[in-house]
Amino acid sequence: MRGWCTRSSSGSLCLSLSPYPLPKAVAAAYWCCFRYGFSRKSISTRKALCAVSIRCCSSASKSNTNNKIWKAETGDFVVVNFYRFVFIKDPQHEIAKHLTLLKGLDIHGRIYINEQGINAQYSGPSRDAFAYVEWLKEDEKFSDILVQTSPAFIGHAFPKLKLRYKPSLVQLEGGSSHLPLLDPSMRATAIAPSEWRKRLEAVNNNDKASNSNPSTNYILLDVRNGYEWDVGHFHGAQRPDVDCFRSTSFGLSPTGGSDQLLHVDKEKTDILMYCTGGIRCDVYSTILRQQGFQNLYTLEGGVSHYLKTEGPIKWVGNLFAFDSRLSLPPSAYNDETMIEASMNQQAFESDKFAKCYVCGSQVSELRHRNCANLDCNFLFLCCANCVMDLRGCCCYKCMTAPRCRPVLPGFQRYKKWHVYRDLQAQSQAQTKNS
Repeated sequence: MRGWCTRSSSGSLCLSLSPYPLPKAVAAAYWCCFRYGFSRKSISTRKALCAVSIRCCSSASKSNTNNKIWKAETGDFVVVNFYRFVFIKDPQHEIAKHLTLLKGLDIHGRIYINEQGINAQYSGPSRDAFAYVEWLKEDEKFSDILVQTSPAFIGHAFPKLKLRYKPSLVQLEGGSSHLPLLDPSMRATAIAPSEWRKRLEAVNNNDKASNSNPSTNYILLDVRNGYEWDVGHFHGAQRPDVDCFRSTSFGLSPTGGSDQLLHVDKEKTDILMYCTGGIRCDVYSTILRQQGFQNLYTLEGGVSHYLKTEGPIKWVGNLFAFDSRLSLPPSAYNDETMIEASMNQQAFESDKFAKCYVCGSQVSELRHRNCANLDCNFLFLCCANCVMDLRGCCCYKCMTAPRCRPVLPGFQRYKKWHVYRDLQAQSQAQTKNS
C-alpha cells in the first residue's frame, strides 16, 4: 500500500492515505483512529480486498457531519455527487481555488461552477475523493452540503477532469441562469427519504382500498429521461416522454400530448418529483412554481439517497448513472436495506418490466449499450441474442454503416473512434502482408 505516513500529534495518531499531502486545512483539523478489517464481498465477483476503516473526527468541528466512518478499500474507487445552490460572487476565483487543490488529487469527473452554485460528479480513490469533500466543507457556503457516494468497481468512472465555469449547472432549453434557483421558496419542498417512502406507501394503500377509484390528488413525476425510467423507477411513475432533460416540458404543453400535468389542479394536487440526485427536480420545480403549481415536493438527495437509506422499497429495477457504469443495482448503495425490502415487497420482480429494444423480449441485464454504429450511437436495452445477431447495433441498417465498432463484451464502454480505426487499419495491413 503506497502513500502511508503517520505521525504523533498531541497524543493522537495522524494518518494519511494519499500519495500527496492533504491540504493544510484538512490535515490540521482531523485526527484519525484506524483499524484493519476486511470488506464484505462486493456485489461484483472481484476479489475482496483488505480494507481500512477510518473514523475521522474534527478537533475544531462546526457540525456533526465531520464525525463519520469512512471505509476505504486499498485502491478502491468511489463516485461522489453533490450540488449546492448558493451565490458565488466571483466564480472564476472559486474555480481557481478548486483547481489548485485538485491538481494534487487523482480525481476525474465534471465539476461546474457559476454565480448560482456548484454541481459536481467525479470519481477517484476514496482518500482523494473525500479529501476534496472535506476541503470543500471548510467553506461556510458548503459546510452542510449533502454528499452522496457509490462504488466505482473498475477504477475511474469518468475519462478526465472537467472543472470549469458553466452558465447553467444543468442542461435546460434556454438555460437556467434566469431561474430563481437561489430562492428556496421558489424550489420544491424537500422530503426526506423516510417521509417519501411513507407517502408512497400511504398512496398505495389508499389506491388499494378504493380499488376502482384510485387516488387522484397527487402526481408522481419522474423528472428524468425515458431511457433512465427503462432500467428503474418508482412504482406508479409513468415513463417520461423525454430523451434529454433539456427538452423537458411538464406543465408547459398547451396541447397536452404526454404532459402529465396538463389537466392537474395546480392548487390542490401534490406533485411528487424525483430524479437521480435532486438537482434536476430543484431546477425544474422553479419553472413549475412560476406556472402556478402550489404543492411541489421533491425527494431529498434523489433516488440515490433514497436507495442508500430506505433500500428499494417502492422502487423497481436499477438506477441509471451518467458515467461509465451506466447502471447500478440498489445493493450498490446499501446492501443491508435489501433484507428489509425482500421482506416487505416483491423485491426481485425488478427486471420484469424491461424489454429489448430490438425484439421486445425481457432483458435480464438492466444496463444500456450504445449502438456499434458510431454515427448512430443510440442508447438502448438489448437482449444477449440480439446483441450477437446485430453485432451490437440497434437495427439492421446500422450494421452496414461505414463506421461500425466491434461488439463490446460485459460492462465495457466504447472508446474514441480513432482507436477502432487504427486497429482496423493494422488488421488490414497484417492480412495484406500475410
